[in-house]
Amino acid sequence: MDFWAYSCINCLRTLPFLIRWQHDYKDRGLVVIGVHAPEFKFEHDPRNVGAAIARFGITYPVALDNDLATWNAYGNEYWPTEYLIDRQGRIVYKHEGEGNYGETENEIRKLLDAGPAVGPEPGVDLRRIGSPEMYFGLDRVENLTNAEAAQPGVHLYTAPAILKLNNFALNGVWDISAQQATLVHDVGQIRLHCHSGKIFMVASSSTPVVLSVTVDGKPQPAVHVQQSRLYTLFDSDDYNDHVLNIDVPKAGFSAFTFTFG
Repeated sequence: MDFWAYSCINCLRTLPFLIRWQHDYKDRGLVVIGVHAPEFKFEHDPRNVGAAIARFGITYPVALDNDLATWNAYGNEYWPTEYLIDRQGRIVYKHEGEGNYGETENEIRKLLDAGPAVGPEPGVDLRRIGSPEMYFGLDRVENLTNAEAAQPGVHLYTAPAILKLNNFALNGVWDISAQQATLVHDVGQIRLHCHSGKIFMVASSSTPVVLSVTVDGKPQPAVHVQQSRLYTLFDSDDYNDHVLNIDVPKAGFSAFTFTFG
């Protein structure tokens, strides 16, 4: 049983392993069940979840846990969290977060009497990532470093000339609410200083918008945003400090969080 959310990068990197395990072991008795436990409001929409299930090629059943009743009943704290449950209905294994794929698969093989253990599975080396997840909404904003403090409602924000590591800032007129920052007037900017080779943003837009992104002054592929989901801003193996400038040309764009990988 996999507790996940469709805009969570850690969850998305786990999905290929779950899909493969379902394929490899279903004839021996493995049943994979996803429990979609939303982190953001837009993840409550069954249409958004259904589109994500199709996009990622998930064929096992996925339960919607919009009120987090199942999530709380299991005492979960992290996306994703995996459980193995035996034929008697007992929880025999739990893993929080991504990774440890070889260990999890070997526990599956033990339960199914599937023969010798497999070797370790490759995964993202999380030790190379030097930045935490950063939230835009007032509920959890910590890394926003504008001179103007984050506050509810519509305000003009001006980014500092220099950002310290693991900080971000806004330029333009933004409306910051509990979970997101939304550009109110055309032309805005987000600046970020982080340490990672892969940089993602959970975002959406009321109408299609094309973000212009530079990393250390170098242009990156344009990012087309509309659906409420995770978007890739920078995809490299250069795990060092980087400064991103994200230019947003028109109002209606909303940013929820930066994540790294």
